[in-house]
Amino acid sequence: MIKILADSTCDLSPELVEKYNIGIIPLYVRLGDDEYKDGIDITPADLYDWSDKHGETPKTAAPSVEDIEKFLNKDSNDEYIIFTISSSMSASYNNARHAAEDLEISERVHVIDSANLSTGIGLQVLYAAELATRGMSTNDIVKELDIIKGKVRASFVIDTLVYLHRGGRCSGLAALVGGALKLHPRIAVSEGAMHPEKKYRGKDIRYVMDYVKDMEADLLSSDNKRIFITHSGCDKAIVDTVRDYLTSLNHFEEILETNAGAVVSSHCGPGTLGVLFIAK
Repeated sequence: MIKILADSTCDLSPELVEKYNIGIIPLYVRLGDDEYKDGIDITPADLYDWSDKHGETPKTAAPSVEDIEKFLNKDSNDEYIIFTISSSMSASYNNARHAAEDLEISERVHVIDSANLSTGIGLQVLYAAELATRGMSTNDIVKELDIIKGKVRASFVIDTLVYLHRGGRCSGLAALVGGALKLHPRIAVSEGAMHPEKKYRGKDIRYVMDYVKDMEADLLSSDNKRIFITHSGCDKAIVDTVRDYLTSLNHFEEILETNAGAVVSSHCGPGTLGVLFIAK
């Protein structure tokens, strides 16, 4: 049997995790001396409260080798495909490889460096899960993943720069916005890292829809299987407006909404919204 695993930064909803039988390996979020498991015993709201109170960005950490080994059965004949956040952002990828090596089952474990984050990973996970249900072999699934990995388009528009600024995770951010923390940059993932692409002005729905509409040509020429709206606590009216716009394009078979988990939220902050899809 092929089993699909992903670290918690894939930001798939519980409903999708259950539907596609995905195993989720949690990362850690550290608030001062206290440590929590992403998606299990901490919410984004918890970390925002702590961060605003202390003026610090929460620390995050990869699952340990031992954590990952608990998801692998050395004595079975199962094959595993494990997806991780970009290896340039976390040790999750290397730890998954070490777990397979320690258990001496590397030949049955395929660790995928998604070169992405959030549902930029999730898109790859669901793609693999669907191929597995069609009876495709693990090696062939991995080959298909190599093809689509570079076609994943992951970007977000940021409401507040405080969290990215504190964390220093986005190269080129200071050069793009200077000291104007009221600007709303579009952050895209490319070559496994976050980079600012453009900046927007305005409030709430205005800048969010400017961001989404800027992608219209790419959206209409993308793979029409599915698209994600992923956000960290955005107002429902904003999310509904984005969904209505995407629906009006009459292009996507499936428009999925998910909430960013605590790890991704700790770096992007509240009010972040992304539209993520696969290009043709």
